[in-house]
Amino acid sequence: MATSIDISDLNIYYGDFLAVEGVDMTIRARSVTAFIGPSGCGKSTFLRSLNRMHEVIPGARVEGKVVVDGQSLYDPSIDPVAVRRQIGMVFQRPNPFPTMSIYDNVLAGNRLNAKRMKKSEADDIVERSLRGANLWTEVKDRLGKPGMGLSGGQQQRLCIARAIAVEPQVLLMDEPCSALDPISTAAIEDLIHELKSDYTIVIVTHNMQQAARVSDDTGFFNLKAAGQPGHLVEFNATSKVFSNPDDPSTEAYISGRFG
Repeated sequence: MATSIDISDLNIYYGDFLAVEGVDMTIRARSVTAFIGPSGCGKSTFLRSLNRMHEVIPGARVEGKVVVDGQSLYDPSIDPVAVRRQIGMVFQRPNPFPTMSIYDNVLAGNRLNAKRMKKSEADDIVERSLRGANLWTEVKDRLGKPGMGLSGGQQQRLCIARAIAVEPQVLLMDEPCSALDPISTAAIEDLIHELKSDYTIVIVTHNMQQAARVSDDTGFFNLKAAGQPGHLVEFNATSKVFSNPDDPSTEAYISGRFG
């Protein structure tokens, strides 16, 4: 199910403004890749370009290539909605649908895809997805209750269950723990470790210790100067980035000298 992502010479624009410049990398299948860097350096913009979510902003466009499973995501024949089915996203703040039950939240993507399901099939998807998100045992007796009634950490796992219910190949996570307490953060990090056996996971985080704990590879983004586009400074195995980085600015950021 999981697949690698090949990015070559990617430039991301908002209108005439070049936000991210010249990114080249290969994100390995069934691994966790983390993006770190100071605020405003283009990490989240780049992450959103991997499933064309940035296009919801008027004037957004890209130059370069993003190739998943041999297919260019920006080929004119490709439907952006189809891209987002294969490359799911979990956002910074938990966002379960407020009027839906836990059960219906999990199935929201499947129903949006106009899949007609028998009750037994829907039940199986809900249980499989909630088990996959390590939430089943906590909510199995209250599936009809509102998703908004869960704690923050549970809501974020519900959003992960919703994302994996449509069986994507890739999961993008934009600071998924920034709004959570330490116990909930640990639960999400444990879940990320488990999910990478089935999915390619890409995570943006401001927490460098988290990047060191959960990721296999790390990309460090930075700005050359204020008003300049963000760029990828270094992309390496996480163990190397945090112990012996190639670029002095990577070491300076990780050691807290800026950012």
